[in-house]
Amino acid sequence: MKKYLFQSIRLTLTLLVLLCVIYPVTVAFVARFSPGKGNGEAVIAEGRKVGYANIGQTFSRPDYFWGRPSAVGYNAGGSGGSNKGASNPDYLKDVENRIDTLLKYHQGASRNDIPVDLITASGSGLDPDITVEAARFQIARVAKARQISQEQLEELIDDATTGPVLSLFGPSRVNVLQLNISLDKLQKTH
Repeated sequence: MKKYLFQSIRLTLTLLVLLCVIYPVTVAFVARFSPGKGNGEAVIAEGRKVGYANIGQTFSRPDYFWGRPSAVGYNAGGSGGSNKGASNPDYLKDVENRIDTLLKYHQGASRNDIPVDLITASGSGLDPDITVEAARFQIARVAKARQISQEQLEELIDDATTGPVLSLFGPSRVNVLQLNISLDKLQKTH
């Protein structure tokens, strides 16, 4: 019994040092060499900070591309999913409301046309990206609201598309904030 007690204490102290000292110091050290120096990669447009590259934000006007819904209101201090299962009535109501909103603003679209990332929140609730399909789904709405051609929007999406991580992991994606900044720039030049 005494033997197991000392082993447990030794293991607890080892894990405490490893997980509460060494790991956080290592992460902080590595973060200092990241683009944002560990403070997030700020996005600057027209001389002012408009957001962060890796944190999504709400766009709800019809003349902007919309991002993935957030279960936490894009609050980086409290990231996380809703923890509601696919059969939860509140969750289903949220999804139905999102579908209704999309169908209202995308005349002629059907429920089956809507990309899943426009109606479901990500696990972190902070996802700044949408799929290329989700961006293309919104072209007609944004073109109509901005009075610009759909071809110009397709070019913007192509320019804003990032391939899979290491060319292997995940789908191609579009950063919504960067896409909307490019959209505003395009509008000012025409």
